[in-house]
Amino acid sequence: MNGTSVATALGCLAWHQASRLARLASTLTAMTSQAVRGNPEHFDAFIHGLKAHPGQARVAQWIRQDLGLTTEKGEPPARLQDRYSIRCAPHVIGVLVDALSWSKTILEAEVQGVSDNPVIDVERGVILHGGNFYGGHVGFCLDALKAAVASVADLIDRQVMLLCNPAESAGLPANLAGANGGIHHGFKAMGITASALTAEALKLTMPASAFSRSTENHNQDKVPMATTAARDTLRIVELTEEVAAIGLLACCQALDLRGTPPGPGRTRSLHAVVRAAIPPVVSDRRMDGDIQEVLDILRDDRLPLDGMDLP
Repeated sequence: MNGTSVATALGCLAWHQASRLARLASTLTAMTSQAVRGNPEHFDAFIHGLKAHPGQARVAQWIRQDLGLTTEKGEPPARLQDRYSIRCAPHVIGVLVDALSWSKTILEAEVQGVSDNPVIDVERGVILHGGNFYGGHVGFCLDALKAAVASVADLIDRQVMLLCNPAESAGLPANLAGANGGIHHGFKAMGITASALTAEALKLTMPASAFSRSTENHNQDKVPMATTAARDTLRIVELTEEVAAIGLLACCQALDLRGTPPGPGRTRSLHAVVRAAIPPVVSDRRMDGDIQEVLDILRDDRLPLDGMDLP
């Protein structure tokens, strides 16, 4: 088994987890928008139809569905133009969705292809020595995919900070601490944790495929580094899942503090799943267990994230 087989297998695992994250990040954007009384016009289909990026349009559609938007005018938004972490979320997550669509073709070609050397042409009766073991396509597409995933981690991290800042959240309590905000820290440490995890994810986006080495007395004098790219991608996905878990907890806390139930879309379903397992934060407590509980729910596919079809 050569390195390309390993890199492809790890890449397929990362692809599945990243596609789930793209869908979750869209719902988190909807929940954040609800919590800060955001402007739903940012996700209007007309806007996103003006650019031919199918991933961007699909994410905007997901957010509209998750918000349960209707033609009726609701409560006026807190501001005309929301911060980029909400207004531009379809553009950020859309990069990941389009990267997933493109990388799927690369990974499928590799899975269905032959990476052996030598290969045998039975019809001609010849043994051919070549380089199909070279994983350049896999390494390149995973380096691109991991950058798109890390960008989504950064987006969710910014949304958490938005929720924790009263000046940006349309009056939510500082650090989502609620009535005891004067003596309790609320989500302050959670925000720091999300920032640290995001920083680690962003640091790993350096393209591994750019660092080819020469080995085996220069027989293998140009190598793709695809397995390193795949390992980096898996690690970034895992870090982003942790950031998303914090983001989901923060969104549920913010909606509870707002005193109004989540909207009629998917946001209500996610809120219900989380609250069935984890109570709101009333006073300071250990929250690492809360993060792990959400991670378990996410990784067991127990979050209602159906409709993840890619464009």
